[in-house]
Amino acid sequence: MTGMSGRAQLMWDEAVTGYDFGRDHPMDPVRLALTRGLVDALGAARGMDVVAARAAGESTLRLVHREDYVEAVKAVSADPASADGSYGLGTEDDPAFAGMHEVSALIAGQSVAAAEAVWHGGALHAVNFAGGLHHAMPGAASGFCVYNDPALAIARLLELGAERVAYVDVDVHHGDGVQAAFWEDPRVLTISLHEHPRTLFPQTGWPEETGAEDAEGSAVNVALPAGTGDAGWLRAFHAVVPELLAGFRPQVLVTQHGADTHFEDPLAHLAVSLDAQRAVQLACHELAHQYADGRWVALGGGGYAVVDVVPRSWTHLVAIAAGRPVEPATVIPESWRQEVYARTRQPAPMRMTDGRWPVSWKDWEDGYDPADRLDQAIVAVRRAAFPLRGLLA
Repeated sequence: MTGMSGRAQLMWDEAVTGYDFGRDHPMDPVRLALTRGLVDALGAARGMDVVAARAAGESTLRLVHREDYVEAVKAVSADPASADGSYGLGTEDDPAFAGMHEVSALIAGQSVAAAEAVWHGGALHAVNFAGGLHHAMPGAASGFCVYNDPALAIARLLELGAERVAYVDVDVHHGDGVQAAFWEDPRVLTISLHEHPRTLFPQTGWPEETGAEDAEGSAVNVALPAGTGDAGWLRAFHAVVPELLAGFRPQVLVTQHGADTHFEDPLAHLAVSLDAQRAVQLACHELAHQYADGRWVALGGGGYAVVDVVPRSWTHLVAIAAGRPVEPATVIPESWRQEVYARTRQPAPMRMTDGRWPVSWKDWEDGYDPADRLDQAIVAVRRAAFPLRGLLA
């Protein structure tokens, strides 16, 4: 669906770029500023309402996070030197910094407001590319994530009366924090496609992880072999996600679009192109219309090729949500390329494609190769999760 699809919102507050773990940390907030700049340079948000929401307050944070954890974040936020590694704060992955609580709550507030807008009908689609911080646990920071904004957005939807929310996570890392938050809740279907836990943090997300006893089949995990490229990644997505959503009929679709599946990403081992990422964004948009009355909350996530990949990937996401997809062959404006060089001293990409468009894959219905590791991964998840949802493996 490429036409205008109802009003869309872009959640943005310049202050989210204060989510900054320090100079040598891979999660460089320049990726957010550069994405916002590229969205502007290409006019990708034309027709969208750009909204800065309030930070998530105490009662909202406590929908997912323990009170003692929120207090611990506040304490190290006020005095970063006091962080000692407890609650996952002050570690190599999550170093403490001044204002950590405020900016983490601000990012969470954007995702919660996106969910509210979509639920109440103020917007059909809402994007928060600063969000997607899916590793944070109810009582601990983890994997560059302090507050779990996807889980908070979903918890808010449940509080507002949603009975079925689907969460699809295509970040290269397992969406462990969101799965943990709703492990016992059959109202939430979490689907994560990620690099196999044998080769990547957080070492969870095995196909056998399918939810607690009273919510069996509510967690679905596709563990992809290291080195999986476009054709395999798209094959896995289409072999698993549409059937599950068709059976579940979510009232809202929440998606997480970490850009770290890319072949240039320094922290992982998949080999996916920007063009395949765009194809999955288009598919998520279409699935939201097919199965969730168009209600779609789209979030960012990981992504550590901060110049070459992240801004282009999330600009495509914004444009798709706005109902005006950017053609892959589009030349990137010189003004943005100059901004990139000024900020990073790195050369910027020239076009909105990696040259892989159109991307193709083989449908699961066309048969599978039992000796192929990617097909084995798909079979494993279908056998583990599909029967629990009343679907044929």
